[in-house]
Amino acid sequence: MATTTSITTTYAGEFAGQYVAASLLEAKTLSQGGISIKPNVKFKEVLKRLDLDSIVKDASCDFSDTSTITLTERILQPEEQQVNLQICKSDFVSDWEAVQMGYSAYHNVPPTFADFVLGHIAAKVAERTELSIWSGDTANDGQFDGFTKKLSADAGLPSANELTGIAITSVNVIEELGKIVDAIPSSMYGAEGLFIYVSQNIARAYVRSLGGFATVTQQNAAASENVGITSIGGAGVNSQGTMWYQNGGLMIDGVKIFVANGLADNKAIATTKDNLYFGTGLVSDHNEVKVLDMADLDGSQNARIIMRFTAGVQYAIVEDIVTYGIVNAAN
Repeated sequence: MATTTSITTTYAGEFAGQYVAASLLEAKTLSQGGISIKPNVKFKEVLKRLDLDSIVKDASCDFSDTSTITLTERILQPEEQQVNLQICKSDFVSDWEAVQMGYSAYHNVPPTFADFVLGHIAAKVAERTELSIWSGDTANDGQFDGFTKKLSADAGLPSANELTGIAITSVNVIEELGKIVDAIPSSMYGAEGLFIYVSQNIARAYVRSLGGFATVTQQNAAASENVGITSIGGAGVNSQGTMWYQNGGLMIDGVKIFVANGLADNKAIATTKDNLYFGTGLVSDHNEVKVLDMADLDGSQNARIIMRFTAGVQYAIVEDIVTYGIVNAAN
């Protein structure tokens, strides 16, 4: 049975030559190099972790192997996922692009529609992957366990690295981001690739707060009523007010901010890029969609759209991660 195809378009003059789809969440984490990518993971990959104690000792004439080396590992195991759609080419006979299918009784999928569907499906998979990387749960069909779920169940996460989150606004965002910076281990602060990965609502609040012109509502304490609004802010970054931000980079206290679109509201994670990994079989599988015309195979008027890939995430050293707003049930 074909995938349900609902065509509710109308024809009013010549077709404009394009299809329009609903907006999709940009998959920034992978496309902008937010985390490390490990391709060619066929089944599992072992992330080795080497721990050393205080290896520098007072000098002596003898060899004394008193240091301790601890080798542990984490497993990166991508999950298999797929997209399977089937459309009936006859559904498009009466639509805008009927003429592009040809006048023969044996139809072809409309070229521009096929191109549109392929691009849209690839973008939908990217959006789904972005959500899974940060907030995914393998119990949900089409998702894999993301960083939020993994960290919420890891007893190895130091309690000092777990920060309680609150609802972020432009009034409190700088203070809350400051708490994250303060919790970053001293061995990591200033490290190359150190990011605070934040949800969209945190990033928006931060941009707005840096625009200045913050206001507070004055209240008559005796009468418990609002008596006016007072400006307490300046003109923002470079005195540009709310026009200062043009989708550039964000930082706080010397730490770069990465907007992780897949993170849920009021959540953040601080660590280095090389401590977070995305594993997949072939990177190209995430943007390669195939269309099979079934006419020559079973005589039907169906076309099948197929995409198969593997995906999963893992972190290496949990002690080098600071979480904000993620409740750890293991501690």
